[in-house]
Amino acid sequence: MRASDGPEDERGAHPSVPKVLVCSCDASMTLDVDTLAHAPVDVSPIFSQLCRTQIGGYEAALDEAGQSGRSLCVACTQEAPLFAEIAEERGQPAPKFVNIRERAGWCDAKGGASPKIAALLADALHEDTPAELSTLDSGGICLVYGRGQAAIDAGRRLSSRLSVTVVLSDVGDAMPDASGDVPVFTGRIARAGGVLGNFEVVVDGYAPMVPSSKDELIFMMPRNGASSKCDVIVDMSGGDPLFGSHERRDGYFRVDMAKPGALADALFDASDLVGTFEKPLYVRYDPGICAHGRSGKIGCSNCIDACPVSAITPNGDTVAIDHGVCGGCGNCSASCPTGAVSYAFPMRSDVISRVQTLVTTFHVAGGQDPIILLYDAAHGEPLIAACARYGQGLPAHVLPLSLYTTTHIGHDVMAGALASGAAHVVCLVSPQRRDEIATLEKEASLTHSVTSGLGDAQRRVHVAIEDDPDALRDMLDGLAPVAGLSARTFTATPQKRETARLALTALHEMSSGAPEVIALPEASPYGQIHIDTAGCTLCLACVSACPANALADNPERPQVAFTEAACVQCGLCKTTCPEKVITLEPRFNFSSAALSPRVLNEEEPFECISCGKPFGTKSTIERVMAALAGKHSMFRESEQARVIQMCDDCRVAAMSELEAPMASAPRPAVRTTEDYLRADENHGDTPGSDTA
Repeated sequence: MRASDGPEDERGAHPSVPKVLVCSCDASMTLDVDTLAHAPVDVSPIFSQLCRTQIGGYEAALDEAGQSGRSLCVACTQEAPLFAEIAEERGQPAPKFVNIRERAGWCDAKGGASPKIAALLADALHEDTPAELSTLDSGGICLVYGRGQAAIDAGRRLSSRLSVTVVLSDVGDAMPDASGDVPVFTGRIARAGGVLGNFEVVVDGYAPMVPSSKDELIFMMPRNGASSKCDVIVDMSGGDPLFGSHERRDGYFRVDMAKPGALADALFDASDLVGTFEKPLYVRYDPGICAHGRSGKIGCSNCIDACPVSAITPNGDTVAIDHGVCGGCGNCSASCPTGAVSYAFPMRSDVISRVQTLVTTFHVAGGQDPIILLYDAAHGEPLIAACARYGQGLPAHVLPLSLYTTTHIGHDVMAGALASGAAHVVCLVSPQRRDEIATLEKEASLTHSVTSGLGDAQRRVHVAIEDDPDALRDMLDGLAPVAGLSARTFTATPQKRETARLALTALHEMSSGAPEVIALPEASPYGQIHIDTAGCTLCLACVSACPANALADNPERPQVAFTEAACVQCGLCKTTCPEKVITLEPRFNFSSAALSPRVLNEEEPFECISCGKPFGTKSTIERVMAALAGKHSMFRESEQARVIQMCDDCRVAAMSELEAPMASAPRPAVRTTEDYLRADENHGDTPGSDTA
């Protein structure tokens, strides 16, 4: 079956329609060909043993794709190595692969999973925008840090591939060796930093082994603060990890010695870390819209607080991101209110586009009330496979979408999925990443605050922390059976706030009778500010401090205007205001008025009494006159006081015309010791008093 309105070739398929080879895997899946035809691909014919007796069908499809330039995809990942090898032998590029078996076909719904399979086939056509790459260079200098003889033995096993040094955190049962091929030291690592190819460690109690050690290891001349560099670290010490979220630190292997095979796995992986390696740049950073700070005042530190590996540090009014250390969790992107930090592996526009493809195809193929399951491939794929092989499989209306990580998902993607017609959005996280989900849960709560404010009390966004396939299935079955929202079409952009507003506005349009303005929790990235005009002097310090251009002045008159849609509630205006008259109100305004500036405070300008040029505000000049004229020593005379009411140019001219421009009223005489002694002689009269 196919889905094409264009002209056909002699095989019954248009060359521009991608070809997908679908196999029932020896009839273990029930496939409805008519339903699969709703995917924008050519799926005819349906195979049953494509990787075995029907391999000729694959070879013919390879040749046809090579001649026509038609894209080819195989709906099987288990036999991907075999299919890739055959393609190489025939001089053809390997096709794409998509898993429809564990993710859809192997479930209790049998043929009812066909709408879902059609959606997965459509999703397989999507090409994500590739992330930029960085390189890490490793010379193979390896530090093995651990206890006793086990650490020395591990160092020797690695020494044939790497240049190894062993540092014993505990000498324990370690014994001297006659070969001395691996240098051995003792000490405890006080701190460590860096990444693959550029680690730096500081060791306390650092001491080399004495070469004359006979029946036991002897160390001499220990010292603290010894520093050294290496490319790879194998940590067998059993203590606390040297790095937070150490699983994401390239080149660092923390071995759990209680787990069988853990050491062998670590040594095997570490032994290959010599050479140049490519690493994705997981995030992009635009300092121009960063709300971290202005003029030394801190506004937003969300990304710094959310980063589990301390890859983000303050850099003046902006931040610095160490891409070598960054492990790609994406918490920074999810928490950034402006979009200055944006995830690029994949981009949010790609994620939302894939969600829209899944939901749209699922609906067209006859599916109803889809649930979007977002999961990271490393954790989610084995879990979903176990659910399919040993349980009931995923429900037929659960549409899985594989990502590098789910912790980069923000309210923009969550709202976008709901606006695209999803009934629920589930973000699956490994229990091992439990300490990295605070931002994800906050974004889910923000999305719920919006939907509940629009009148939908049902919680539709969920964070699932599961590693048990049966528990995952139970959790999905336990979601409230609510209808998916009426889908609204919108095009996601790389800009976070623009995409979020499009999605949230779409949700508002779906909600009959929803209010124009809804309240949001504290620290939300949307809202307005209030200015107590009675205390505001219109100094405009808030305007210069605003990183999002939500505040603006008027070059023609004293005025401050505010565009609500641009405000990120960073609080820099409040922090900077010298009069402390600014307060924040988190909320979301769906009306078009939020997109246009509105005046928060303005005054009549004061006109120079000499040239008539407007400068300052009337209230400010009057306040200064009341405080200084006739009272301050420099403004006792009327001619002196008049300069307060002049602009800068006229003030200079007027001061130069005064007989003594800097003259002031006589100052009181300085009181000396003699004055106080004289006062004592005059029976306590104070110096300068009228009593003699």
